[in-house]
Amino acid sequence: MSTELLTIGEVARRSGVAASALRFYEERGLITSDRAGSGRRRYPRATLRRIAFIVFAQRVGLSLEEIAAELARLPGDRVPGRRDWDRLSRGWARRIDERIAELERLRGSLTECIGCGCLSMQRCRLANPGDRAGRGGPGPRYWMGDPRGA
Repeated sequence: MSTELLTIGEVARRSGVAASALRFYEERGLITSDRAGSGRRRYPRATLRRIAFIVFAQRVGLSLEEIAAELARLPGDRVPGRRDWDRLSRGWARRIDERIAELERLRGSLTECIGCGCLSMQRCRLANPGDRAGRGGPGPRYWMGDPRGA
């Protein structure tokens, strides 16, 4: 295990994450730094893996609160290994499948009625007579998963 400490600039460059985001992550408790005598942040090399995890988890759709909860499950007495990271991400397949389905609904709705009466008054009389979708609540009801004709 390397005990090499990296500056915030080095971590930003290596991770592709802005220094301001790193400071934000640290404020939220997602990553930690050691402070040099000058008060400058120094990050353990293992922080790069945590940042990669944070970025990936955000892309999957996890909130920062969910990411913090996941990271809290990592061992505190050692640098997390492949098994640790695998255990955290194992349950994400369903979430990714849900996002794929949502994106496919969005793609299919680009030129169709999305259930809010905004695309075509003539078409809406056929696809959404009497603004049935509006009874389901605000927003693009069909895109949000409401069944047509509900």
